[in-house]
Amino acid sequence: MNPTLQPIFDEILARNPGESEFHQATRELLDSLGPVVARHPEYADAAILRRVCEPERQIIFRVPWVDDAGQVQLNRGFRVEFNSALGPYKGGLRFHPSVYLGIVKFLGFEQIFKNALTGMPIGGGKGGSDFDPKGRSDAEVMRFCQSFMTELYRHIGEYTDVPAGDIGVGGREIGYLFGQYKRITNRYESGVLTGKGIGWGGSLVRTEATGYGTVFFANEILKARKSSFEGQTVVVSGSGNVAIYAAEKATELGAIVVACSDSSGYVVDEKGLDLDLLKEVKEVRRERLSAYAEARESARFVAGGPDSSGSSGSSGSSVWDVPCDIALPCATQNELDGDHALTLARNGCTVVAEGANMPCTPAAVRVFAEAGIAFAPGKAANAGGVATSALEMQQNASRDSWSFAHTEERLEQIMVGIHARCLETAETYGVPGNYVAGANIAGFTRVADAMLALGVI
Repeated sequence: MNPTLQPIFDEILARNPGESEFHQATRELLDSLGPVVARHPEYADAAILRRVCEPERQIIFRVPWVDDAGQVQLNRGFRVEFNSALGPYKGGLRFHPSVYLGIVKFLGFEQIFKNALTGMPIGGGKGGSDFDPKGRSDAEVMRFCQSFMTELYRHIGEYTDVPAGDIGVGGREIGYLFGQYKRITNRYESGVLTGKGIGWGGSLVRTEATGYGTVFFANEILKARKSSFEGQTVVVSGSGNVAIYAAEKATELGAIVVACSDSSGYVVDEKGLDLDLLKEVKEVRRERLSAYAEARESARFVAGGPDSSGSSGSSGSSVWDVPCDIALPCATQNELDGDHALTLARNGCTVVAEGANMPCTPAAVRVFAEAGIAFAPGKAANAGGVATSALEMQQNASRDSWSFAHTEERLEQIMVGIHARCLETAETYGVPGNYVAGANIAGFTRVADAMLALGVI
């Protein structure tokens, strides 16, 4: 790290104890900004770096609700409104037992620069709860969402803060949240939440957007290397929306997607994943991937560790043991460690694009750099979801609804633009081909310039 930035990082560690994911995210940004502070002393003079690492607002609240047995349950809700220099706070809500302030801050911090890279007028924020929707009835999920929104509603709005979905928050949860917001405020404010149902203000392509966007970005990397997805072997981690639709778009572009995973293990299908069957198993029946293997003769299921990639460590089998040309980590943070990265490199992987938020550890990123593997960080490669959320906001504001083809075309244009911005910025700052530095610097400088223009606030 540049010596002038070390005191800022030390201050972050002191002010935010125990928040390891947030520490990791801020360190990754600061490691890239040495050339920027040398070229732009005005950022230091205005304390831009210190200010951008401190959220504008952090909201923590109690969420009481009643389960189907009549027992009162208690969870904790969060919304971190991190930076609004470019527009209203924008970022998802995550419902998962692992959620605590450090994870929400890490996600919100990444969101600032991801949103800036899209070129659209949206700031960065994130929220969620340690509530686990798995195993809960629809009625229980509804009561939780209504209680959560009863507090959250006073902090959000289409010109203030626009949440969306994330892990554990899909169309069902967004529906319950929006219904309660409408009920409390007496306003049909479509632009207050994104990820809505198509029939009541949602956008086509939103479900597919993050996965499609990751593949569009990876495709630009391949084009820059005079290659394409045609005939390439791809491994995807996860089997939620991001993973399924990354696999779908990669398959459309001619790749053979041979593996994906969930919290029980992973499935290998050398003939290429049957996407219709995968959607049936995961989206309709909501079953484990073992059900996919049972229904398809060419597939085999391998039991894994506590999460989808075997990220508890390199002991045991992992989806990253499956040889591939292109790896798309689409599950969760820190799922792909240094040992997994070494395995990918030994097996001939040439491109890694993050579909999830920070799924690769710092050790893995170092391995990719040393091995000459092109690595696309999540703040660039998975920006398709929030970009399409912003397109949903545009449609809501104009009381319009776009076709699937038009929305997908807009999404691809945005991802192509992000790739070009990263590559050009990396070249400008003397680190050609470094997508991590390019994404960090391009996102940061756009936010920093806006913060300078707005004064000390």
